[in-house]
Amino acid sequence: MPVWEEHAYTRRGEDGKLISLEEYYKLHPQKAFTVADFKLYAICGVGFMLDAYDLFIVNLASPIWAYEFFSGNTPVDSITVASAPAIPFLLRGAVNAAANIGNVIGQISFGFLGDAFGRKFVYGKELIIAIVGIIMIIALPVHNSPGLTDGVSKMWWLFGFRLLLGIGIGGDYPMSAAIVAERSTIKNRGRMLGWIFSNQGWGTLAASVVTCILLAIFQKPLTSGAFSQIDTIWRLQIGLALIPCIALLYFRLTMPESNKFLQSCELSAVNTSSGSSLEVGRSNGEKKIDNATEAGVTPQSGTVLDAGNRRASVAEAALAAAAAQENKKAQMYAFIEYFKKPRHALTLFGCAASWFLVDVAFYGVNLNQSVILAEIGYATGKTPYEYLLHNAEGNLIIAVAGYVPGYFLTIAFIEILGRKWIQIQGFLITALTFGILAGAPWLSSGARFALLVITQLFLNGGPNATTFIIPGEVFPSRVRGVAHGFCAAVGKLGAILSGIGFNYWSQSDHVKYPGSIGLSGVLWIFFACQLLGAIVTFFCVPETKGRDSDAEDFEEYAARVGGQ
Repeated sequence: MPVWEEHAYTRRGEDGKLISLEEYYKLHPQKAFTVADFKLYAICGVGFMLDAYDLFIVNLASPIWAYEFFSGNTPVDSITVASAPAIPFLLRGAVNAAANIGNVIGQISFGFLGDAFGRKFVYGKELIIAIVGIIMIIALPVHNSPGLTDGVSKMWWLFGFRLLLGIGIGGDYPMSAAIVAERSTIKNRGRMLGWIFSNQGWGTLAASVVTCILLAIFQKPLTSGAFSQIDTIWRLQIGLALIPCIALLYFRLTMPESNKFLQSCELSAVNTSSGSSLEVGRSNGEKKIDNATEAGVTPQSGTVLDAGNRRASVAEAALAAAAAQENKKAQMYAFIEYFKKPRHALTLFGCAASWFLVDVAFYGVNLNQSVILAEIGYATGKTPYEYLLHNAEGNLIIAVAGYVPGYFLTIAFIEILGRKWIQIQGFLITALTFGILAGAPWLSSGARFALLVITQLFLNGGPNATTFIIPGEVFPSRVRGVAHGFCAAVGKLGAILSGIGFNYWSQSDHVKYPGSIGLSGVLWIFFACQLLGAIVTFFCVPETKGRDSDAEDFEEYAARVGGQ
């Protein structure tokens, strides 16, 4: 394993011996972001890049599917932007939400499996699922075949395999969050998690750029109305995501177990037994001790350094996997035991609820940004080519001006202002922008476009990033995977609700669509969600800056044992 020859949670000191990351940074403060950290950034970040790439690609590919699958035999001269073919709104909503539905399954299942079997045993499998999903999406038969005779049936094919893709992407959330949190110092943990999550921004940017290039290449068939020839556009749009996934799959599959997770598994085993001693796994045998500090467990650094200063070897990882298999039934007990304490349960509720509320707005906007751009008068054009190009350009401008910079606002200030403050101010600012967009429809298209850019800036420079970061820090390693997966899954329920409901509720024809409230009404819902998110964060979400949840978990255990 050449990339991971050095364990990501330890470094070599001047004498050549392994020392903890905290100690290393005290000796070498200028190396706060090392080559090993960059490798971690690349390997763990690819899942989030794929997540955002898929999110924006389906947003940009949907108009192409409409032209290809639903234009029928309509002559091109009679097609205008106003009369452009459209995917049935419920079907479009289902396909948009398919990956998010898969996310819920992947986040909960992989979060639990990661805690029960170990990160090493599980990591990489979620990427394999995502790769298979992408391959099957682009393998949609070109010509009509049994069961695929019309646009509706082809959209259901896309729904099914976008669901599979979503399971893989969803599994990446708890796994990558746990791995990065366990391999970072307390001082740089929030920034490192922010860097990993910022790959969503690069995925978004890549999706917009790829679409603009492909539309330019296929300008002639779009202009002439040869819609069957644009089939290649969306297949290339989606298929290009395979390149980074396949390139980094090997490194995920060969990543060793982290020391911090090994330590936390020992404490989890103690909490499910009647004794008060810790079983510390060694590559040369087992040693039973009565005090965790004698094993080299230091709450300040959360690192286990054995007598020989061994790195986390393959033998240790295998031992962790074997121990996790024996205790997989006890993992659910450990989760319940930890969260039956009111303050832990309140934190879980706060993290999950705030993630749900931000995702209602975040995915409501991003899954339907093409629709919103058309509604505010930005996506215009005399021909299908001009319409699709202006739509892609609008998405690109929003990505460059607001979406991507938002992540770097979080990275820049997270260790200065703290997570909680960034999350609250992001909720409040986006509540304001949604309120203006909803209540001032008379504004020019340029002004409304600028407000949309500001909204994206402070969604990512606020709760969209911090709702991912905080659950990765606030829960101890032994329940981090399943807790983070649960919070992420609750968040995706908000995304599903918004993705499916937006297309119906935003309709302005109240006779044809009973119960619809128009775009302004939907934006008022987003306003309310953002305002409620700020309130939930204030009362239920703790500040995690400078906190070591594993040390706190250890102290709770020590206090409980001391009182016996």
